[in-house]
Amino acid sequence: MNPGDDIRNASLLDLFLLEARTQVQALNGGLLALERDATAADQLEACMRAAHSLKGAARIVGLESGVRAAHVMEDLLVDAQAGRRRLIAADIDLLLRGADLLLKLPGMGTADGIAQADAYVAALADHLKGGLDDGGQAAAPASAPPSPWAYTQEAPPVTQAAPAVAVQPRAPHTAPPASPHPAGAERDLRVNAETLDRLLGLSSETLVESHRLGPFAASLLQLKRMQEQLSRTLAAADHDAADGDTLRQALAQARQLADACQQTLGDRMARADQFGWRIGDLAQRLYDASLACRMRPFGDTTGGLPRMLRDLARDLGKQVRLVVSGDATRVDRDVLERLDAPLNHLLRNAVDHGIETPARREALGKPATGTVTLEARHSAGMLLVEVADDGAGIDLDELREEVVQRQLASADTADALSESELLSFLFLPGFTTRDAVTEVSGRGVGLDVVQDMMRQLRGTVRIHQRKGEGTRFTLEMPLSLSVARCLIVDIGDERYAFPLAYVQRALTVPRDAIAQLEGRQHFTHEGRQIGLVAGRLLLQYPAGSPPAGDVPVILLGDAVHTFGIAVDRYVAERTLVVQPLDPRLGKLQDILAGALMDDGAPVLIVDVEDLLRSIEKRVASGDLLRVGDGPRADDRRRKRVLVIDDSLTVRELERKLLQNRGYEVAVAVDGMDGWNMLRAGAYDLVVTDVDMPRMDGIELVTRIRHDARLRSMHVMVVSYKDRPEDRQRGLDAGADYYLGKSSFHDDALLQAVEDLIGRAQ
Repeated sequence: MNPGDDIRNASLLDLFLLEARTQVQALNGGLLALERDATAADQLEACMRAAHSLKGAARIVGLESGVRAAHVMEDLLVDAQAGRRRLIAADIDLLLRGADLLLKLPGMGTADGIAQADAYVAALADHLKGGLDDGGQAAAPASAPPSPWAYTQEAPPVTQAAPAVAVQPRAPHTAPPASPHPAGAERDLRVNAETLDRLLGLSSETLVESHRLGPFAASLLQLKRMQEQLSRTLAAADHDAADGDTLRQALAQARQLADACQQTLGDRMARADQFGWRIGDLAQRLYDASLACRMRPFGDTTGGLPRMLRDLARDLGKQVRLVVSGDATRVDRDVLERLDAPLNHLLRNAVDHGIETPARREALGKPATGTVTLEARHSAGMLLVEVADDGAGIDLDELREEVVQRQLASADTADALSESELLSFLFLPGFTTRDAVTEVSGRGVGLDVVQDMMRQLRGTVRIHQRKGEGTRFTLEMPLSLSVARCLIVDIGDERYAFPLAYVQRALTVPRDAIAQLEGRQHFTHEGRQIGLVAGRLLLQYPAGSPPAGDVPVILLGDAVHTFGIAVDRYVAERTLVVQPLDPRLGKLQDILAGALMDDGAPVLIVDVEDLLRSIEKRVASGDLLRVGDGPRADDRRRKRVLVIDDSLTVRELERKLLQNRGYEVAVAVDGMDGWNMLRAGAYDLVVTDVDMPRMDGIELVTRIRHDARLRSMHVMVVSYKDRPEDRQRGLDAGADYYLGKSSFHDDALLQAVEDLIGRAQ
């Protein structure tokens, strides 16, 4: 679809909203600057232009309430520009309130919009009348308090060109306006003319280069004819081998043809090398230019942050200075969009939890105005975003007491935790150090949202703090989600890619350095005991022969939980273009996406988060995967049972009962997890609950019976639902046995299992 069609088909209110977002962003920035320096003529001029543009746009679309609101804002700015009034904090508050109103008006009903505009116009008129002294100047208190807000932008501001992508300002106390594009609609990407010209130029060069293939192919036909003539000459020489003179003439002619073929072939190879170099360079430049279309300045996501922190600082009675650096840092638009919520949470936390009140800061010998720093930069092919404050830091003793009080760890364990281990509790869902819930904090969802988004972005988040000096959050993530820097390895004669964002270290471990304790393998690395898991068995490959020398091991996890994955061989480190798998495949266990190597060979990108969950489940169930273990004869004879239940107590009870009877048991935490395990492995029996998240037991049984490979598998349902209609529903779905948990006891379960699949061996 032509992007111009979207503009032509959009309603006038949609077009007004698009323009309003850009103008309100400019208005917010100018007003915040005027709050620091009310005499800044350039900022007054910029605010005047924005208000005037908003009034004109509202008049064109027939939004009279918007015209009236913008007009009174313009009147106030005209008075300030003419020197008849000096803007004070109350003026700035009202102008910002008007900017918010202009964004909300398109989504309001006519009557509601008129009422809101009337109330705003009346409030501003009353303020203007009450705020003028006899000389016509704005009355201000004799000693006006310092502004609670300051904003510093280290990157040079752009004053001429509007950003290619308008960023919607965020206000903490107002709902954001509805998007003009409904959910599920195609997304548009704005590309500036320079980038489009560069793409067109590179495409033209590629087209010209492709036309060279025709003459090159024709020249190869000449070489082919010369080779055929050489073959005929040699055949004739072989036929006339008895005549010495004829033979010598034929060999001389053949030598001449061979030299010509060699010279022609060398020329063609040189031309092929040049063509390969040129087309490779063109392809790389075309790819870089295409990727640049997705890259936006980091500043596109910071437009509303100054306003948000300004309002928050006023509400909390604090004075804050925001310093933003790295606005021009280029970031993938998808990454940029997802950074919005984490940055909001971190900046609000910095003001609410970190920055002290002015009186407290002065008592500590600090400046009354606290500083919050937001910095973005590239580092080793990754995007680093840091949010830091010079506030109180984190009270580790208070945090340790909170951990014990919430029964997340015993007092002895909490005392033994390192600082990094203790700080990791802040990312738990629902964890907060506040006693009361306020509008700003106290629910324990902020840092959980940050960590969850970093996982989605294949990134990490770290905390560094010094008590009394401040806290720094470091977010590290890929520059783009469409490409990923990966470590390529061989596992089970197949290639797999581990995103480097998740890889702590790639090392080789001597075979004799691998120890075993209680059936679990581990090795020592930098003073820590690291659990070792065989990658072959984890990805459902048969166990190979035990390694004779060093074992290649990839360290995955975080500072608290780290596992070593033994692989067969390191291959390379590559930047891969991420290609999503066909949605008909569903979610493949431990696999995130696919990609192609330079030689066209396919490679699967590992879902490290999913892989770590698989390891934890296997460790919890005792189904250990040891490096060098081969299948034992008694293991091959043992029958395998998959237990699926979302209740940890029931799941572990059933697992222990079946293991004690000699069965090999694997566990799954819900129906979807069990379905993935069934597709990846081989089992003799499934024991499943009914009520589970993501996929219930009835749906799971139905899927099993409709799968060509699994339909003959025995299935037992164990559920608290023990009514006759519940039993019939399970049996109709295809279950072989239905056992009620209300009448559940050890012998009943074991006897039912033996009736279905016999003894364990």
